[in-house]
Parts: sequence; C-alpha cells; structure tokens
Amino acid sequence: MVRFAPPCEREVRVSVDAFAALVAEFEERTLPRPTPRAVELPGLPGKADALVGMRRVGKTWRLFQHMADLLDQGVARERLLYVNLEDERLSVDASELSGLTEAWYARHPSVVGQEHWLYLDEVQNVPGWERFVRRLLDQVHVRVLVTGSSSKMLSAEIATSLRGRALSTEVLPFSFAEALVHAGTTVPHTWPVGPSARARLAHAFDAYLESGGFPEVQGLDADLRRRVLQEYVDVAVLRDIVERHGVTQVHALRWLVRRLLANPSGRFSANRLHRDLRSQGHAIGKDSVHELLAHVEDAHLVYTVPLWSASAARRQIHPRKAYPVDPALSRTVAFAKPEDVGHRLESLVYLELRRRGLVELGYVDTEAGFEVDFCGRQADGTPHLVQVCAQLSDEDTRRRELRALEAAMAELGIAAATLVTLREEEVVRLPTGTVRVVPAWRWLLEPTGVAG
Repeated sequence: MVRFAPPCEREVRVSVDAFAALVAEFEERTLPRPTPRAVELPGLPGKADALVGMRRVGKTWRLFQHMADLLDQGVARERLLYVNLEDERLSVDASELSGLTEAWYARHPSVVGQEHWLYLDEVQNVPGWERFVRRLLDQVHVRVLVTGSSSKMLSAEIATSLRGRALSTEVLPFSFAEALVHAGTTVPHTWPVGPSARARLAHAFDAYLESGGFPEVQGLDADLRRRVLQEYVDVAVLRDIVERHGVTQVHALRWLVRRLLANPSGRFSANRLHRDLRSQGHAIGKDSVHELLAHVEDAHLVYTVPLWSASAARRQIHPRKAYPVDPALSRTVAFAKPEDVGHRLESLVYLELRRRGLVELGYVDTEAGFEVDFCGRQADGTPHLVQVCAQLSDEDTRRRELRALEAAMAELGIAAATLVTLREEEVVRLPTGTVRVVPAWRWLLEPTGVAG
C-alpha cells in the first residue's frame, strides 16, 4: 500500500530536497571574480545588507565580490551560501525557507557556531521573506545579504517587518571609473593628467556615453547592445511591474515607459501624461497614471527629480524631470537625434550625483525663468549647483548657461558652482561667485568630488 503525504507536507519536503541540492551545487561552483564595484556595504552586526537596483546592474556580482573578499581573508567556503530565489525549482514561501538553513547546517554542523554568511538573491520573489530574515538575524553568528529589484517593496518591508534590522544600498550600472576598470584601462590617481592620458580618457568617455554602464553590454556592437537592453526593459516591465503589481493596462504601461525613456531629462507631469494617453486611445484614469509612474520608478527603470524648493506645495504642482537608470536605454525606444548627446550627458551627471549621495536633488527654476539642471545637498548640508551643457562654443549658449547659474547662485546664496561639458575646461568669475567649467570625463574621475 502506497502512503501519500498530505499536500502541505509533500510541498515542504520537495522544498527541503531542492535546498539540499542547491547547497551541494553551490559548493561545487567556481566563484567568479567580477570587476570590483565602488559600492560600500555597511556590514553592521545584527543587520541585513539589502542591495536594490534594476535587474542586470550588477547586484549579484556585488555579492560575489563580497564572497571573494571573505575568501581572501581566509574564511572557509562552507561558511558562505548563495541562493538565487528566481530558481524555477524554488516555488516557496517564507515558512519553507527554514529548509534552506536546515540543509546547510545538516551538511556543515560546525558552521552554526561560527560567523557565516547567507546571500539571498532577488529575495522579493518569496512572499514574507523579511520574517525569515528577521529570525535569522536573531541568531548570534549569521550575517545576511539580500538583493531585490524593487526599491519601495524592500524599503517598506525593511521599515515594517524588519524594524530597523536592515540597511539598503543602491546599485547602479557601472560608473565611468568602473567601466574603465572593467575594460582594463588605468584610472588616474594623480591630477592633472598629461595630454596623451587626456585624449585616451576623453575617447573612453565618448564610448561610455554611447554604450552606458550595464556590465553585460560592455564591448558589444551597437545592434546587439540595443537588443540586450531592450530585453532588460521588457523583463523589468513584465516581471517587476506587470506580474508583481498585477497591472492590467499593459499597453498604457508600455507607452508610458517608452515616453519616459525616449525623453531623458525631459519635464513631465501626470496630468499631461494622462491627456496624452487618452489621446492615444487608452481609457485610463489619473490615479492609474500615478500608480504606473510609481511602479516604473519602483522598478528602477526611471528616476524622477522634482523642482528644488523648500515648499512641498511648489514641488508638487511643478513638473518633474525624468532620467533613465542608464542613458543607453533611450536608444532602445527612439532613434538617435542631434540633441541626444546633451540629454545623455545630463542623465550621466544625474546618476553620478546620485552615486555620490547628494540628497534633495532637484532642478532650479529662477525667478527670472532660467533653469539650472541640479541642486542638491552634500553630506555636510551644503547646497551645490551643477549645470550640464555639451558645448559652450556657441556664444548665445554660453551666455544662457552662465546667466542661469549666476541667477541661481544669487537666489540661493551659493558662491561656487560646476558646469559639466564634453570637452571645455576653464574657471569663470561671476559677480555671484565662481563657476568651474570641467569636462565630464575629468569630473567623473577626480577624487575631489562634486565641489572640486
């Protein structure tokens, strides 16, 4: 007589067996040595490290970098365990995740009494994952690192269920310095650099501006790169928005994503997008447009920047500006246009300011109607103005950009600002203060930071 286990028992048993197989597979896996990322992980005892960012930006590679660092320090391999929770064999919920640690500890009992590290990749695929992590953190010796492709989802869970037991770190595509290291190009350690180094770095920057920073597309030809990036966008839309949030208005969502990606650095408002969607034949309400925008930003496809103002009401009524997580994504939905260079440059500057930790980032509209691209606060609270312009060779363009900075510096009481260009470099003295004009390749690489 064959005895069948109850359905829930069979399901848990299958999960435990799958976990045991994954533990064994990981031990046999040769760990990669990825390009080092300049993404610091707090690593505080008793707290999980949560890495968030769009798919394919390198969150998993940052986990492997962390593992490699531990192995180089002499940590035994059995004290590390990595699991990809998108594995098709792992259709589990939080109550079943204990099978993972059971399988690990059964194979290596000595691990329990030593410091050991558990890496959970794409953890948002397991409902209630935060309860399992909280139980683990209550143990003495375990350290937990998780990754996820949803900033708001992870943030909400960390704030509620984990109750201060985790710290989030954002991972973006390669910075220019990381792209240079990945390509085997030497990053300068002393400044200024000589003429040959300037030419080499300027040429490398042109390639970076064109290809963007997603690790997998580095070195690919333009057509293949576009196809790979289009797949990234499609997967993010379907997996991280449609499936996760149960979106039914998929055609409207795709139109919205194309619109935002095709207009990097462009201003937009939910009301205008709603009118345009309706004119395209999409029956959608304003509240739904707001929800779709939140989902797109939650998936790290696009970031939005408000008006720089102390007034919440002013920030709310003014249009926002949209920046893709990587400027090369714009080419997946639109053909190249002459003005693309300036827009992609502005997007790169925004992403670098984000990496450098400037807070309260916004654009400035002066009382006279001039615009400065970015104003944000540095770590010490000091506001910093950054303007972006591909070329200043045209006298009208030069006058317009400097006039905007002068007006903003006067209104905000800021005595120094930065103007990032493709090639020009000089120091401009204005009645309100000093503007440092600096080529993007140098601004991105200099260790002096935004105020240098």
